[in-house]
Amino acid sequence: MPMSKVARSVGIGAVVLGIATTIFLHAQRAPVTHKGLTDVPGIRVGQHTLTERPTGCTVVLVEGEGAVGGVSQRGAAPGTRETDLLDPLNMVERVNAIVLTGGSAYGLDAAQGVVRYLEEKKIGYPIAGTVVPIVPAAVLMDLGFGGSSTIRPTADCGYRAATAASAGAVAEGNVGAGAGATVGKITGDRSRAMKAGIGTASVSLPYGLVVGAIVAVNAVGDVIDPSTGAIVAGVRSEDGKRLGDARAVLRSLKPTGSGPRAGEHTTIAVVATNARLTKADVNRVALMADDGLARAINPAHTIGDGDTVFALATGTLQERVDVTTVGSIAAEVLAEAIVRAAVQATGSGGLPSARDLGTVPTRFK
Repeated sequence: MPMSKVARSVGIGAVVLGIATTIFLHAQRAPVTHKGLTDVPGIRVGQHTLTERPTGCTVVLVEGEGAVGGVSQRGAAPGTRETDLLDPLNMVERVNAIVLTGGSAYGLDAAQGVVRYLEEKKIGYPIAGTVVPIVPAAVLMDLGFGGSSTIRPTADCGYRAATAASAGAVAEGNVGAGAGATVGKITGDRSRAMKAGIGTASVSLPYGLVVGAIVAVNAVGDVIDPSTGAIVAGVRSEDGKRLGDARAVLRSLKPTGSGPRAGEHTTIAVVATNARLTKADVNRVALMADDGLARAINPAHTIGDGDTVFALATGTLQERVDVTTVGSIAAEVLAEAIVRAAVQATGSGGLPSARDLGTVPTRFK
């Protein structure tokens, strides 16, 4: 190739790279807001918390014909519904709602209540003269926390959460799917854990792009503030008065010692955007958002976690936005939502919260 053509090619490539870098940095520096997931136009959130013991469900509803959906499922102990449907190879593209719920596999019943609610509103995939609401769901394991394991979310919980859904500010802490959520269980000893819950955050850019996240944090590992590397909540020292460090504890455990048992934990989340994306793109956003989970929880995606991140794209933004920008922001807001889940929680079931131990990051004080 003649040198002039090479120079032009390199020059064009440099310009494109510069534009992409500027967009990425702009996304990274965008302020995170407190309203959370409902900052995304067309998204409503409803939650129902059981009174009999700390557990419940959180429902994300999409207005109109739904949103393009995707999922990243990287934990080893998942409890899910309709995740195969979100594969780009499969037919149905749009999702009407997503359910995050406590109660382990029993909690999947909550999704049926949301299906009933949507059917009554005639919202869903049109077929055979009726509609079939598309409602993927994921569960976390909170059975037995603060009461009997026979008390768990049912279809009624999902129906009530859907009925309560609004576009207003989202409640955080010990509510919905986060009511029985705990963190810091790397030793397998729940008495050294801490309380976490529901957290939400969003980013809005000047040209109209909005990306939000909501998460129920019930992790084996510790919650880490990515901005400082400091532990916010997690495994406590043996006397319970101060934070331990799951990374150090993990190295000290004997090979035959006890550890977190599979299926007793799990962080579940939804990220959403108003960008116009394909089904393959949305799955990529879910995968990139999952990096935010790994930034704010250590260790993440363990054998004892069923970590699952859903993604939604409502497509109401007219400007075209590349998937890298959306995915990078999704990772940022999910990480922030995870920190907020620990910060906004209050002590429950005999376990303290970050506020009780005085480990809340200064930006939240």
